Amino acid sequence: MKKITLLFSLFITFLASSQVNWMNLEQAIEAQKTVPKKILINFYTDWCAPCKVMDKNTYNQPMIAAYLNDNYYPVKFNAEGQENVTVFGRTFTNSDFAAGKKKNSMHDFTKYMNVNAIPSAVFLDESGNPITILQGALTAKELEPYIPFIAANEYKKINTREGWESYQKKFRSSIKD
Repeated sequence: MKKITLLFSLFITFLASSQVNWMNLEQAIEAQKTVPKKILINFYTDWCAPCKVMDKNTYNQPMIAAYLNDNYYPVKFNAEGQENVTVFGRTFTNSDFAAGKKKNSMHDFTKYMNVNAIPSAVFLDESGNPITILQGALTAKELEPYIPFIAANEYKKINTREGWESYQKKFRSSIKD
């Protein structure tokens, strides 16, 4: 009985501590040079309540966190931040950033990636090319089918709504088993 209790406690601890190992964009681009993986960029702002909900309930869902850590380079990017970012042979800034302001102008990299809503998730391929963007707050159930779909390059095979719906049905039935 003690062994079962110990195993159960370890399992609960693992689930409770499952979290995404976020990195910055430069780290992800550099890591791609050694081990090519796709990148998921989580665009957020400090004032965004739906962003905080997604961090807590979507990205920290154990299956999502584990899958992102294993199959992607997950990046958090403050869409209104002040840091300079040098990627794709270019330096991006937020020259209109004003310290102490609750809301700021969008960072140039945010604009470059066509992010118009916060939160947003942008998926990049192993070469840094954009695959797709998911805008708005997503629940774990809403985000979950996209993560393996993009990681396994299934998006290259499906080009109709019916194909996507068929994929979702197969995905949902596979996780129920």
